[in-house]
Amino acid sequence: MKIGTKRWNRVARRPLADVLEELRTADTLAFDEVRPDILVMSVNRPHRGNSQTVEMFGELAWAAATLRTAHLRTLIITGAGGKAFCTGFDLDEVDALTTMTVPEFTDLIETAASVSTGLRGLPYPVIAAVSGPAAGGGLSLALAADIRVADETASFSAGFVRIGLSIGELGTSWNLARLIGSGRAAELAYTGRTARAAEAMRIGLVDRLTDADTALEAALEMAETIAENSWEGVRSTKNALVRNMENDSLRSALEIDTRGQALNLRQAESR
Repeated sequence: MKIGTKRWNRVARRPLADVLEELRTADTLAFDEVRPDILVMSVNRPHRGNSQTVEMFGELAWAAATLRTAHLRTLIITGAGGKAFCTGFDLDEVDALTTMTVPEFTDLIETAASVSTGLRGLPYPVIAAVSGPAAGGGLSLALAADIRVADETASFSAGFVRIGLSIGELGTSWNLARLIGSGRAAELAYTGRTARAAEAMRIGLVDRLTDADTALEAALEMAETIAENSWEGVRSTKNALVRNMENDSLRSALEIDTRGQALNLRQAESR
């Protein structure tokens, strides 16, 4: 039993240096430990507005799965270069989609969709630091975070209808409606219009609004504040918030809360 526990601990909480060595082989993402146990993951195609590619979907899914084992307190997601968070799928790659078979395309969509569930399922908080546009799949990525910090240059667009697609992509319809309400989500989805930073803050799409070009700095300050709190308490809190957002039963929600508090108390007693 003890051997099994030791093996599990090595898998569950790998040293961040080991995880980073693996993650830094990515071509479309960049990783930087800016503070102890605080990691910044940057969408790293600034020459193309940090737009997404088939390769990036695979690397985002792989990164989310790999980061689950990392010894971290907070993950911050941002866009390299500070001019765009992520402008959605790179239209220059559309030809690659048209040549895929149905099974290949299905695999791609399932991989891309796993990014949202993977980030949401990380056991520690995820903050999106948004400068510039977060559009299409970029909006989906921002919505997968627990908290969105944006600066005055930020904008948000679910403009799928403008290119003949629907908002039913990568969890956007589910996340957006729960975040800002079904009516506001429908208006943004049907019109395809862009919500600027001040409006995004007013309707609850953004949780903190900062001066121009300071989103990442503000996100780091927030991450440092989170890091001052109990490791177990923060992780238990995230578990309760994420699981109960999908819970429509008060009784079931109370069970999750009660078990989390009992575990926290036992861990506190053992220290």
